[in-house]
Amino acid sequence: MATPHGRSPAVIAVATAVVGALVALLLGLLTFGVQATVHPDEVPLAVAVGPDAPPPVRAIADKLAGAASEEVGWRVSTPDEARGLLASQDVYGVLELAPGGATVVLSGAVNPSGTQVAQQVLTGVAQGAGLPAKVVTLNPSSAAGRSAPLAASALLWIAGLAAGAAFTVLTRRAGVGPRLLGATTAAVLGVGVVAGFFALWDSALPLGWDVLGYLALVAVAFALLQAGLLRVLGVRAMAVLAPLYLMAPAVAGQVPELLDPVYRALLWSWTPFRFSTEGLRALLHGGSLDAAQVWVFVGLAVAGLLVVLLPGEEAQPDRADRVVDVRVDEADGLPGAQRRHTA
Repeated sequence: MATPHGRSPAVIAVATAVVGALVALLLGLLTFGVQATVHPDEVPLAVAVGPDAPPPVRAIADKLAGAASEEVGWRVSTPDEARGLLASQDVYGVLELAPGGATVVLSGAVNPSGTQVAQQVLTGVAQGAGLPAKVVTLNPSSAAGRSAPLAASALLWIAGLAAGAAFTVLTRRAGVGPRLLGATTAAVLGVGVVAGFFALWDSALPLGWDVLGYLALVAVAFALLQAGLLRVLGVRAMAVLAPLYLMAPAVAGQVPELLDPVYRALLWSWTPFRFSTEGLRALLHGGSLDAAQVWVFVGLAVAGLLVVLLPGEEAQPDRADRVVDVRVDEADGLPGAQRRHTA
């Protein structure tokens, strides 16, 4: 028996099975594939020795610097220089060597995935050299402070996406004004939700104008980009916008040195989530924004706004209540058609 669209149920069964396989393939590539291929590749670490360090201690640093390793890239410097490299996130951890002991220096401002690898490697090196090691964390961060930057990026994307998709489904035709109003309102409310979570998770997290302003910039950029694509493509834009969300925890949650080179080049290099995550992490720990962490979202906001303002016909959603004239009586030779021919 044929379907109302004239296609065989067998054909539809095969086609939907192919769609399911393609969805599974996409999910596997964007989520589990990233996690399954995590491997250290030139993770930047520093070993620090003072200018008056005895020869045995300096020999350990020189041995590390000369050791060929694909997993770790070593830099030898003084303690002050090494801590400066850590503050600028040029390295993810520092091993300070001294006679009779070592200090593993970490920073709460560094991506937690990089900090975890740095602590494991540096502690293992100290133990291998027979040196007792203590761990010191600069700008210590709570569990909420470590997860908040990535969570905020994902939540702001979801807030704009859910609002934009619902608006597109519920409105047959919308002008520029209502669409911009919806995107702006979604951005403001999304920032409010994120700020409320920050206060709930850890009241010590800073919520100054710099943090709130950056959250607003990211939220507006996300909402306008989504509004533009939904205006042009309708609900079909969800096939692009929804998978992008999957990259937030899988890709932006890792430092690039832990990602497979393919994922690093094709996903991490351009995903906006990593810019927002790292920018917010810097602000929450007393740092400052890089230029790219601002201009990426200014560019997204401008591009989305231009698409929303672009003249032309909007994509129309497929509605179940739309009336379609199929001219059944004329096609099938029903009495109605016969009466018109004989009249």
